[in-house]
Amino acid sequence: MSLKNIITVPDETLRKISDPIETVGKNEKLFIKDLFETMYHNKGIGLAAIQVGIPKRIIVLDVNQKDEKKNPLCFINPVVKKISNEKSTYEEGCLSLPETFIEIERPKVCLVEYIDIEGKKKEMECDDLLSTCIQHEINHLDGRLIIDFLSKLKRDVIIKKLSKNKPNTDRIVV
Repeated sequence: MSLKNIITVPDETLRKISDPIETVGKNEKLFIKDLFETMYHNKGIGLAAIQVGIPKRIIVLDVNQKDEKKNPLCFINPVVKKISNEKSTYEEGCLSLPETFIEIERPKVCLVEYIDIEGKKKEMECDDLLSTCIQHEINHLDGRLIIDFLSKLKRDVIIKKLSKNKPNTDRIVV
């Protein structure tokens, strides 16, 4: 297993729409393990393949608290089939938007159809934080970010701040 580099805003890769997975083979399973390792290493609760530069419809999640047993979940080709009218609001962060937190209202419950790591088609009803997290990660697969919920002015301020903080990889440090 190996850690992957997480792409951050303003990298345009994050705006790409991810492609569906045709089959879940050995390479996909190894990649999913790398996604989990990367997510846990960066103290995230969700990660989409596109966030490490791979435009495939794969997301990994674990919304359990630090003091709880890990509960890793993998969703391949996830599709939200139903949403509730009831809403919930969470302050969402994102590994691709370091130190940025935005209050976002989303459906409290959603029904998701997906393929699991064994290639089996499944459905899961998600609520509260799990519902928010899966919707957040599916947004990534569709090229959408949490800053898209903001006004253009606020979005531009955040992008400018993140661009300034991005390390200049062309510079040589001795």
